[in-house]
Amino acid sequence: MAWTKSTTTKHTCGGVVFGKKTKGCPRCDELLAGAAPTKWGSTIAREREEAFMRALKSHNCKSHGCLSICVAFDN
Repeated sequence: MAWTKSTTTKHTCGGVVFGKKTKGCPRCDELLAGAAPTKWGSTIAREREEAFMRALKSHNCKSHGCLSICVAFDN
């Protein structure tokens, strides 16, 4: 996964501390209006791993025509 620059609005209040948001801060105002919080790398990696495990568990070699050694998830 390549590193990308964050596209979220920056906090001018110094950042959210213990979930407390500051009115007047552009990012806090977005969060108060219902914007999604930023997902950090570990969260994204965990979600990707969970999606892979779901796909692996639901894979059926017989219906996909795999041979004696399944290579469906090899990259």
